[in-house]
Amino acid sequence: MTMRAARRRDLRLLPVALGGWAGAGAAISFPEHAVTLAVALWVSAALALAIASTRAGPTVFALIAVALAVAGATASHVAVAQPARDAVSGLQITGGRSVTFNVDVVGKIERSATGFRFDALTRSATIGSDSTPVSAPVLVRVQERLAGLDLGAQAEVTGTASRADAADREVLVIEASTIRLVRAPTGPLAVAAALRTGLVEAVDGLPEPGAGLVPGLAVGDTSAVTEDLDQQMKASSLSHLTAVSGANCALVVGIAFGIAALCGARRGIRVAAGLITLVGFIVLVSPEPSVVRAGAMAAIAMLGVLLGRIGAGMSILSASVCVLLVVDPWLAASLGFALSAVATGSLLLFAGPLADGMSKWMPAPLALALSVPLAAQLACGPLLILIEPTVPLVGVLANLLAGPAAPAATVLGLLACLALPFPVLAQGLAAIAWLPAAWIAGTADLSARLPGASISWLEGMPGLIALAATGAAIGIVLAARRHRLRRWAGWALVTIIVAAAGAGPFRTLIDRTRAPDDWAITACEVGQGDAVLVRSGDAIMLIDTGPEPEPLSACLDRFAIEHVDVLVFTHFDMDHRGGADALVGRADLVLHGPVPDPEATAMLARFTSAGARTQEVSAGQGGVLGECRWRALWPKPRDPVYPSGNDASVVIDVTGCRVPDAIFLGDLSAPSQRSLIASRTIDRTYSVVKVAHHGSADQDHSLYRQLDAAVALVTVGENTYGHPRDEILDLLREEQAIVARTDSSGDIALWRDGEGIRLWRSRGEDG
Repeated sequence: MTMRAARRRDLRLLPVALGGWAGAGAAISFPEHAVTLAVALWVSAALALAIASTRAGPTVFALIAVALAVAGATASHVAVAQPARDAVSGLQITGGRSVTFNVDVVGKIERSATGFRFDALTRSATIGSDSTPVSAPVLVRVQERLAGLDLGAQAEVTGTASRADAADREVLVIEASTIRLVRAPTGPLAVAAALRTGLVEAVDGLPEPGAGLVPGLAVGDTSAVTEDLDQQMKASSLSHLTAVSGANCALVVGIAFGIAALCGARRGIRVAAGLITLVGFIVLVSPEPSVVRAGAMAAIAMLGVLLGRIGAGMSILSASVCVLLVVDPWLAASLGFALSAVATGSLLLFAGPLADGMSKWMPAPLALALSVPLAAQLACGPLLILIEPTVPLVGVLANLLAGPAAPAATVLGLLACLALPFPVLAQGLAAIAWLPAAWIAGTADLSARLPGASISWLEGMPGLIALAATGAAIGIVLAARRHRLRRWAGWALVTIIVAAAGAGPFRTLIDRTRAPDDWAITACEVGQGDAVLVRSGDAIMLIDTGPEPEPLSACLDRFAIEHVDVLVFTHFDMDHRGGADALVGRADLVLHGPVPDPEATAMLARFTSAGARTQEVSAGQGGVLGECRWRALWPKPRDPVYPSGNDASVVIDVTGCRVPDAIFLGDLSAPSQRSLIASRTIDRTYSVVKVAHHGSADQDHSLYRQLDAAVALVTVGENTYGHPRDEILDLLREEQAIVARTDSSGDIALWRDGEGIRLWRSRGEDG
């Protein structure tokens, strides 16, 4: 069989995988029609199979039948699971009602913008005195990680819940106010949790930031990775190294297979050794979508070895995707699963041609080394645009430099993890693993600091399409054999890059001309987070920085803000301080509330080093902003009831000038709002209120009635919390306030003129 024929054979299962993916996506998006969809797909599969058995050349119809059968199996899974999911989503959870769930933890505990999060499976739900047995996946968010809480544990969670989107695996999102450990992990899961925790402890004391990377590279535990390093890894396209995936699975399976072969084991025993090692590795690192996909692909590859029929890579990848989508249809909506599959497919399909093309004008070994990260970045870049509309220009170089160190850090970290019963050996192996991890951390730091490390790009689907076209053009220029085809692709590449990269600055200039000259308060569209500008004359105050630097920088550019006189951090959750790096060196005075941890201290130190003054504020303190006065109304000084976090948010007002009188409530919850009222620091009504906590349901209605604001700003983005909740929106409308939301209106600016308060939205209208 020729190489070209082999490639055709390799791709035959690709349409089957894509058909199954489409069927799964349709079923989870419209679960109420899953039964009808499943029946239609199975009938269509039967018809295609009947045609395939009677026509000449039945291969195409046979593949269609298989694709329809895979899609039908995914829809059937959704249909079978839907009654249990409906039972959970039908619980009476509206109105911010407190619910107690008994849950099994089925995902690893991960950091989030507001604390920690984990996937769980419900056992029962208790509302008031009524307890109902229910079983469905949920997402739990907690502010603090409970000791002993890990994959395999059972816990009792009390808090408010909101319904997730239909296509999400989780049915509910639970905001936990309290959590109690019912039972710690047992059996293999307990061993795995102890090993992960032990590895984190083993690297404790080694120099940062490399120390925190060792558990991430070895077992996917990123709890010790600093926020600065996390941002640098993302900016340099190295974050995939701490997301355990195909490379890690292939590495550990290959080692086990090789050791068994060296011992003279037969093929069946070698395969069994690889599979047992694979299962143990997946349990150790926890079954995330990318790990599950890689594990399924490795298992199918091992089966091919056992049968003596080593299939092509794309066939193995396509088959693993089909199997996983049947087992878990909700993977169809997982961006991590998509990135993992696309990255693997790109290496199988494009790395070879790219290496062949580049070897014509560079040494073959260098071309081969460059082709792997380049293929992955060209293929995954369009999907990543949906997360962040920037293109890292140093990603290929960073991966080329860091790539060789990753396997060494992974293997040494795993050995240190397994050697934990022997502390001296574990510490020594962890110290050796630190060396390649520190190299990767240094590469990420240097790459992120390079001028022009990334460029702005178009957002959403236009950006995805433009970058996909750019990647295709780059691939043709590098790999095509025909000179004319390369020339046309080159011209297309230049055109696309100029148009897409220039769209950002050009759009900023247009936005500056659209923005009103007289704005006094602007709520920036920065996603699910807070960033509000206040201007009095030439003096600028910024209240919070949103979750990431890039959206904040874009907003500052749109409103021509170069310098901030007063920067306020209401509290230190990531959705309020994540964009701080955009302001380092651009702020004079930094006001903040109680400092909860060393990371917040380090962030403030960066501002101090850049020349800013920092000041912790509490109720009773104040100052000036141009012609205005600002006052801190909350928190109380050294308050033992609300020492830090949402309920210790700095509440600030700005009054006494041409800026509309405004109050900004941070993320206060209902209990702390009632305490704010009781403190009697609010002695007036306001024209503008920044609604607390992105419009959560946990609000005290009497506070908003007392404020009597004419305009209510809701700073909110796409989220799984259900923000803003109908309860607070209905209250604000009852109070006859104009509700302006950044998720539907973009940037929101307002100012006072002779007719009252004027309101400007950069796009859309609020309902």
